[in-house]
Amino acid sequence: MSSRTASHAGSWYTSNGSQLSKQLDGWLADCTTEFDQLKQQEGIHKETGSIPKPGARVIIAPHAGYSYSGPAAAWAYKAMDWSKCKRVFLLGPSHHTYLPGCALSQFTSYSTPLGSLPLDLPTIASLKATGKFQQMSPSIDEDEHSLEMHLPYIHKMLSLEASKAGRSDIPPLVPILVGATNRDKEKEFGALLAPYLVQEENCFVVSSDFCHWGLRFDYTYYMPSTAKTASEGFHLKKSARDHRSPSDPRICDSIAWVDKMAMEAIETGKHDALLENLKGTGNTVCGRHPIGVVMAALEVLRQEGKVADGKGLFRFLRYERSSDCESITDSSVSYVSGYVEL
Repeated sequence: MSSRTASHAGSWYTSNGSQLSKQLDGWLADCTTEFDQLKQQEGIHKETGSIPKPGARVIIAPHAGYSYSGPAAAWAYKAMDWSKCKRVFLLGPSHHTYLPGCALSQFTSYSTPLGSLPLDLPTIASLKATGKFQQMSPSIDEDEHSLEMHLPYIHKMLSLEASKAGRSDIPPLVPILVGATNRDKEKEFGALLAPYLVQEENCFVVSSDFCHWGLRFDYTYYMPSTAKTASEGFHLKKSARDHRSPSDPRICDSIAWVDKMAMEAIETGKHDALLENLKGTGNTVCGRHPIGVVMAALEVLRQEGKVADGKGLFRFLRYERSSDCESITDSSVSYVSGYVEL
């Protein structure tokens, strides 16, 4: 089949390749190599050190329009260790079609304004042969933004690495659309992907925004300062009383708190801890299912003793929001960047 078009170029991000390349370079340059100063950033695991992280082969990064999430995503891409990468698995949530499991692309390449990304047809064929994966139709594939918004960054990082090595070719891509998977499905797909995850030649990119807060998202969960657990919050309602801006804490600080609890659950490395957290808060982490699949795969590797002590756990180094909500009429989307060293 032909190449997937960059259907969101020109709207969600620029379609001008030269401008896009300079934009990505600028955001990557803004990511300080030493990030000790991020200890003070709200809602963030107190992680210090330098990037790239040797052995970091898994990242979580956002997929909103680049004017919103492009700078935050740069932190994850700069943290990734691309030095041994021969293949990139890209997992993103399905926004436009119901999917009970996971689906593979039928295209042979993905176009970006920076150039084309080849798909790893043999690996895709091997996954298809398991009988567990569906196939995306071309229209569903091109409608979905959760995969496409990562393609320019992937192309940029792979091209930079190829240039360092004096190569002109770049490693291929394995895009996987993850649907509304339940706990058992996430563990099943995690077990299928674990043999790929353990190989140091494979990098994994997990596409996810975090809290989508506001009436337009049908999510107005609020954690008062008196709350002790994730489930002790409540939903603000559009009434005269709730039009007063809560101040203990402010809504934006409550959102950061809810996101922080989700990040801490992910950092435990326990798939079930994330599910329990999301059950308590209802946090609208749109990539919760691809995150769950990769967490399940990491659990398999730890259980099999294939991950060194202290490795195989997510660590977060960036947290941003599109805006700071003060009242029920406001809205925001949260963006995080994280990585896993293996």
